[in-house]
Amino acid sequence: MLVQKLQDCPEFIAGDSTILRELLHPDKQPLSLRYSLAHATLPAGKTSQPHSLATSEVYYILTGTGEIHIDDQTQIVQPGDAVYIPPNTRQFISNSGIEPLVFICIVDPAWRKEDQTVY
Repeated sequence: MLVQKLQDCPEFIAGDSTILRELLHPDKQPLSLRYSLAHATLPAGKTSQPHSLATSEVYYILTGTGEIHIDDQTQIVQPGDAVYIPPNTRQFISNSGIEPLVFICIVDPAWRKEDQTVY
């Protein structure tokens, strides 16, 4: 069993400018997972850098409101929304609210730097 506490995961600025804490990653922990799981925060009024991944990704919105941009589509997101982001699509998210936008990121197969392109 592994219980990973959010406060025990170091915070860092990701390549897309979100504040991340990596919770689970099969390359960094002895886990039989295909995916990686991270906790992301985007401060009020901020926008992540446009980027794409060679893998699929899911965002699950915990708190705040924002706009997700995937290729030429834009959608408002709020707590309880799950967003599927197909591989190789240009994506970014904007915090349109007054509180931090907090969301979970699931990348499958697990996130690797060489699979990401930041524009």
